[in-house]
Amino acid sequence: MEQRTLGSTGKDVSIVGLGTWQLGADWGEVSEADARAVLEASVEAGVTFFDTADVYGDGRSEQIIGGYLRDSAAPVTVATKMGRRVDQVPENYTLDNFRAWTDRSRRNLGVDTLDLVQLHCPPSATIDDEATYDALRTLVDDGAIAAYGVSVETCAQALAAIEHGAASVQIILNAFRLKPLDEVLPAAVAAGAAIIVRVPLASGLLSGRYTQATAFAENDHRNYNRHGEAFDVGETFSGVDYEVGLQAAAEFAALVSEHGPAGATPAQVAIAWAAQQPGVTTVIPGARNLDQARANAAAGELPRLSPALIDGVQAIYDHHLRSSIHPRW
Repeated sequence: MEQRTLGSTGKDVSIVGLGTWQLGADWGEVSEADARAVLEASVEAGVTFFDTADVYGDGRSEQIIGGYLRDSAAPVTVATKMGRRVDQVPENYTLDNFRAWTDRSRRNLGVDTLDLVQLHCPPSATIDDEATYDALRTLVDDGAIAAYGVSVETCAQALAAIEHGAASVQIILNAFRLKPLDEVLPAAVAAGAAIIVRVPLASGLLSGRYTQATAFAENDHRNYNRHGEAFDVGETFSGVDYEVGLQAAAEFAALVSEHGPAGATPAQVAIAWAAQQPGVTTVIPGARNLDQARANAAAGELPRLSPALIDGVQAIYDHHLRSSIHPRW
């Protein structure tokens, strides 16, 4: 699989990585054996980048990855995130807390130095505060982390993090969330910052598999956070109204059938669409089983998507989603 440099870290990572929120069992139950199998299958398929967080299963995802790292010599870069185990208020983003949070992640992952630590969707005031980056640079100097970045909710936050010199910005970008194409990706290219794309399938909507009758587990955020009850609603179905999303997803599936690469699924085309955007470093779809892990990784091998498909994505967005999505994030 193609490798791209992860911003100023200097590390090369696969253009399709693996997001491991699912492995924390926050999308319904996933056994430890199944989670481990997903990691192994992803690496076998060419994935060299895992993204996790200290709150995914309250550390379960990190611990499973740590177990895999102890038993494997695979050259995998692991990014984790911190800052959501407490209230997301500026006064909690202190050097002492950063040290405590990264120490916990280092224990969970079984490493002395974390490859990349990202602030986990902190308040805008924290992203704008130079003291935040002073504290993160101290962790680099201490050897606790090799590099730092910011995971953001909005394009404005992404631009601020890039301006402050973050090595990476993690942001939602998919066929139903196009605003980052306007300014964020060009700014990242100009600054040499990595762009890590999360939620590339709009929480599964872009797979084309969901219907009005689809039921999600009680502990699945696609059930309990549809209106932002637990965290930013933009993390669930990319903030798209479910009914509208079903209609847009059906049109996307038809577009893929007509103009997509032969044999490619809507989910694979959605991942490839994100990976092929100029300025994107890696895309991190999640997987709950071996088949999903392998199919996601295969998206990194798809040929360039046709202009007709690219134009069709824009048309679906403009018709169904722009008015509700573009102004908000």
